[in-house]
Amino acid sequence: MRISELKQKEVINAEDCRRLGFVGDVDFDMCDGCMKALIVPGPASFCGFLGREKEYVIPYCDICQVGDDIILVNVKKKDVEAPVR
Repeated sequence: MRISELKQKEVINAEDCRRLGFVGDVDFDMCDGCMKALIVPGPASFCGFLGREKEYVIPYCDICQVGDDIILVNVKKKDVEAPVR
């Protein structure tokens, strides 16, 4: 699967059925070439004028299933709400 195909998929948290958004980027380990995490841009702040508030970094181990349209992840609510970068 290509990164461009991943960017067209919506990420949904299976823990609380909340939509997190679409994949924005992928974090790779350069040494072994494996995917480490999916990066999903967070919601826009103040009508989208001031950029985005935060982004979600979802470790590879938290990905449950990759389907045709969506990616199911299983992350705890406190992990998803905390700003990472």
